[in-house]
Amino acid sequence: MARQSFSRVITGRARDCPDEIVVISDDERLSVTAAELDRQSNRLAREYLARGVGRDDLVAVTLPNCVEFVVACAAIWKAGAIPHPVSPSLPDSERAALERLARPALAVGAPPTDPTIPWVPKGFVAQRSAAQLPDVWASCWKAPTSSGSTGRPKIVKAAAPALTDPGRPVAAFLPQRAVQLVTAPLWHSAAFTYAFRGLLTGHRLVLEDGFDEQRFGELVQRHAVTWTLLSPSQIHRLVRAPRRFDMSSLESVLHMGASCSPADKRELIAWLGAEKVIEVYAGSESNGLTMITGTEWLQRPGSVGRPVGGTRIRVLRGDGSPADIGEIGQVWMRRGENPTYTYVGGRSQRTEDGWDTLGDLGRLDEDGYLTVVDRSDDVIRHEGTAVYPSRVEHALESHPRVRGAVAFGLPDGRGVAAVVEVESDPQGHLAGEVTASTLTRFARRRLTEAEVPSRIDFTRNPLRNSAGKVRRSTFRTPTHSKV
Repeated sequence: MARQSFSRVITGRARDCPDEIVVISDDERLSVTAAELDRQSNRLAREYLARGVGRDDLVAVTLPNCVEFVVACAAIWKAGAIPHPVSPSLPDSERAALERLARPALAVGAPPTDPTIPWVPKGFVAQRSAAQLPDVWASCWKAPTSSGSTGRPKIVKAAAPALTDPGRPVAAFLPQRAVQLVTAPLWHSAAFTYAFRGLLTGHRLVLEDGFDEQRFGELVQRHAVTWTLLSPSQIHRLVRAPRRFDMSSLESVLHMGASCSPADKRELIAWLGAEKVIEVYAGSESNGLTMITGTEWLQRPGSVGRPVGGTRIRVLRGDGSPADIGEIGQVWMRRGENPTYTYVGGRSQRTEDGWDTLGDLGRLDEDGYLTVVDRSDDVIRHEGTAVYPSRVEHALESHPRVRGAVAFGLPDGRGVAAVVEVESDPQGHLAGEVTASTLTRFARRRLTEAEVPSRIDFTRNPLRNSAGKVRRSTFRTPTHSKV
């Protein structure tokens, strides 16, 4: 089948399966059929056009996971414009900075900080014609923001147009048809990509605004979910939860976005089966990716797999020379002749010959499997030793009372510190006998002396955002209770 515009794919599904439910959200009180999605997005696209949206304009979508988010993006594509998903929880200062970069033609959902930007509020119902619109498509199909883990969010515009072949699977790890549970926020690039790419090949989306481990199991069982995307922080919570629900409908689970604790991954594999657990290493830029199955991972624990999708990988030393097999260096990827993205508000590291890096450190084995160690910017230097925060975090998170951990360097190379999210008892107190000294003793059995935190602070608040990302810079000044 030839490529079609996203608009025509949505209309084609409405024509072929008008009564098929394609999106469920809002605690299952709201759902839309293929025909309803087509009609509602036609009305909304006309509203957007009437408010000045033109071809290849950016439209900021600042909404939670809900049916309205999906309808809005379908309408943006039908208007020939580009969805620019933005986190509703961004501080006004960061949203204002993004608005200056994006210069959106329209804001949908949360009000823009710039009053000159036209605005369609959450819950708006368009009253315009539902007739089919002219067939147009944007030259860029999405423009999400970066995760902001560095504290400098930017816009990542995809180079691919809003065209697709609905008869072909998008990737080996994304089935062509599925019931997809979406618990990661749709403003995040990975969730946005796989939810909408799935919708365009025949997925039914079950949207949940936030992750709760018990609710996750309930939704899988109730909707016979077959595919989902998880972050490592979600896996950490899921494998520790009581297993009250039937998860047998799950055919595969994809995880990505950060380093996953080997202990958590082994537990997930033991629970669901190695053939169902797939890991992908990639960034919002889509400038390269690797994949590994659960079966492969058991043979190479910690690896993120081998290159797929036309990707080539090399690991380089600081001086630019190739690293030896097993030697840690900076990971560079090359995928095709042309760039897969452009930055707005950032500078790409892509070289003239097409090699690019996400800033991660890693190593290759003799069979070409990549292991990612950590981000180069996050490495802690302590008494001449390189300390990788992810190792410290995984060690602390293996404690049964720890829900999450963030490790970072103390000023002037004075060692490692950590903030730990600990479970609470029903009265809201820290559960069990968890103290800095008990956690330090626990960590010493799993880490080298240089890696053991010299300071541990505690919190009952989540350390990572709903996409599983963290800004380490926010923890370098102690703001949590020290125990």
